[in-house]
Amino acid sequence: MASRSLLCLYAFVLFSLATADFSAALSPYFYNKVCPKALPTIKRVIEAAVQKEKRMGASLLRLHFHDCFVNGCDASILLDATSTIDSEKNAGANANSARGFNVVDNIKSEVDKVCGRPVVSCADILAVAARDSVVALGGPSWTVQLGRRDSTTASRTDANNNIPSPFMDLPALINRFSNQGLDTKDLVALSGGHVIGFAQCNFFKNRIYNESNIDPAFARARQSTCPPNGGDTKLAPLDPTAARFDTGYFTNLVKRRGLLHSDQALFNGGSTDTLVKTYSTNFGAFSADFAKSMVKMGNIKPLTGKKGQIRVNCRKVN
Repeated sequence: MASRSLLCLYAFVLFSLATADFSAALSPYFYNKVCPKALPTIKRVIEAAVQKEKRMGASLLRLHFHDCFVNGCDASILLDATSTIDSEKNAGANANSARGFNVVDNIKSEVDKVCGRPVVSCADILAVAARDSVVALGGPSWTVQLGRRDSTTASRTDANNNIPSPFMDLPALINRFSNQGLDTKDLVALSGGHVIGFAQCNFFKNRIYNESNIDPAFARARQSTCPPNGGDTKLAPLDPTAARFDTGYFTNLVKRRGLLHSDQALFNGGSTDTLVKTYSTNFGAFSADFAKSMVKMGNIKPLTGKKGQIRVNCRKVN
């Protein structure tokens, strides 16, 4: 009788653990019952924002990227600085360049309104907004896993140490991505996010004036709007069709017209040359790999279950 009781207890414990693991896992259906209007609402706000300003799509994609590379996809990038929060917004890769925070605020307000309460995390908003932004600019769609929760901390130091730099060579880029569980194919595919958007002059100034693996005509064109001294915040497109998700970024790399040093590092006689060439002529291959890598990146160390919180205001801890 005692052994039977122990067996039942053991079975109950196993069942409980299995249930706990399942409930804490990400799922594309996470909001289906608690707020079925959440995802359509996010899509509506994103489409309006991108229609108003095409660049916003790239900015929101970048927010998700920079969030996930710093202790996982937990919306830590959205937290404003306080006496206890060393905001990631002030990190080198984000200061005076990360943008789209007002759009995220608007999404949060609209979603909480249709849900009747704060049930959708800011981390999930970033993940879905990235997908919907890419789609709005003509790119692929993918199934976003949901159920992330929001962090209660941020780290400017980790942001400085973990987010890939636009000045990096290929080995350093491979290492940064590997540290996040992402492989070389993920590196090239996700770098293709630069097919949309712009970069500030200070991030590519050295390349257009001092590097040799660059098309001279392209360098001169960029120099016309990015002076050797000053003008650090002047913008240039990351590819010729910065408002359309296509293969222009990779075509540019093959022609030695990568805007950032880290862009051209992907096609500079190294191990990623072949994949860059493939993507430059095969939109289907690029789109499929980009979508897979976005899902993979979105799964980096999410807070689930009872970890973290669902912020009422994405900019501050509850």
